[in-house]
Amino acid sequence: MGRYLTRKIVIYLITFFFAVTLNWAVPRFAPGDPISMLLSRFSFLEGGREILESFFVKTFGLDQPLLQQYFGFWRSLFAGDLGISISQYPKPVMNIIREAIIYDIIILVPAIILSWIIGNKLGASSGVNKKADNFLMPVFYFLTSSPYFWFALLVSYLLGIVLGIFPTSHAYSATMRPGWNWAFILDFFMHWFMPFLSLFLVQLGGWAIGMRNMIIYETNTNYAKYMESLGASERLIRRYGFRNGLLPQVTGLAISLGTIVSGAVLTQMVFSYPGLGYLMVQAIKQNDYFLIQGCFLFLIIMVLVANFTVDIIYMIIDPRVRHSYAGEV
Repeated sequence: MGRYLTRKIVIYLITFFFAVTLNWAVPRFAPGDPISMLLSRFSFLEGGREILESFFVKTFGLDQPLLQQYFGFWRSLFAGDLGISISQYPKPVMNIIREAIIYDIIILVPAIILSWIIGNKLGASSGVNKKADNFLMPVFYFLTSSPYFWFALLVSYLLGIVLGIFPTSHAYSATMRPGWNWAFILDFFMHWFMPFLSLFLVQLGGWAIGMRNMIIYETNTNYAKYMESLGASERLIRRYGFRNGLLPQVTGLAISLGTIVSGAVLTQMVFSYPGLGYLMVQAIKQNDYFLIQGCFLFLIIMVLVANFTVDIIYMIIDPRVRHSYAGEV
C-alpha cells in the first residue's frame, strides 16, 4: 500500500506542476491587455492615465521579466497568496474563489455520486431485464450523447420557461438575503435544482450503459456458468457480476472527472450559476490573469484530489492492486 501511494503521489505532483505551469502561461500569451480594461473603470478621471497605468503595471508585477513573474507566482502560491483580481480590483483572488467554490461543491458532489450510484443500479437492472432494457437503453443513449450545455439549455427551457417551475439563472433571488431560514433555503434549492439535474442526467446515461454492458458480459463468463452448474441462484450470480462490473466503473469515474468538471463550467454558464466555471469565463472575458490562474488552480486541485480519492477506493475494493504492489502477483 505504501508503494502504491508513493507512486501515485509522485505522479499527481508531476501532473500538478505541469498543469499549473500551463495555467500560468496561457493567459499571458493570449491576446488582450488586462490593464487597459482596468483603466476603463477610471475613464472619468481627466489626465494622469500614464501615471495610473504605470502604477497598476507595477502593482501586479507585469513590468518584470516573464521568468521572474513565473518564479514569483510559485513563491506566492506556496505562501497561499493568489494575488489581487484585476477585474475586481482591489479584491484578493482567494476571497473571490472562496465565495464561488461552495457552489461547485454543492452541485458537483451530489451530481457525481448520485449519478454513479443510480446509473449503475439502473444499468444492472437493464442488463438482466429484456423489457426494461428495450425501454431504458434509448433513454440512456440520449442522455450520454447530449452535450452538457445543450442539455442544460433543454432543461432550462422545459422546466424554467415552458412550465415555469424553476428560476433559470443565479444561485438565489436578488430579493433574498442569505441566511439559515426556510425561505432562503427553499429559494436556494429552486435555483440549484436545474443545474444539478442537468449534470446528474447526462452522467447517469453513461454509467448506466457501462454497467449494463458489464453485467451482460459478467453473467456470460465461465465463472458464472460454473456457478450456475453448481446450482447457484440467479440472484447470487448477478450479485457477483455486479461487484465485478463495478471495478471498471470506478476506473471510468477517475477518467471522466475532468469531463464532468468541464461540463459543470458549461452548465454554470447556461444558468449564470456563480461557481468557479462561471467566474472563470467572466475572468477570461476581462483578461484577469490572476483570477484565471486562481480558478484553474482550484479546478485542477479538485480534479486531482477526486482522482486520487478514486485511486484509493480502487485499491481498497480490488485486492489485485494491493497484491501487485506487495509483490504477491
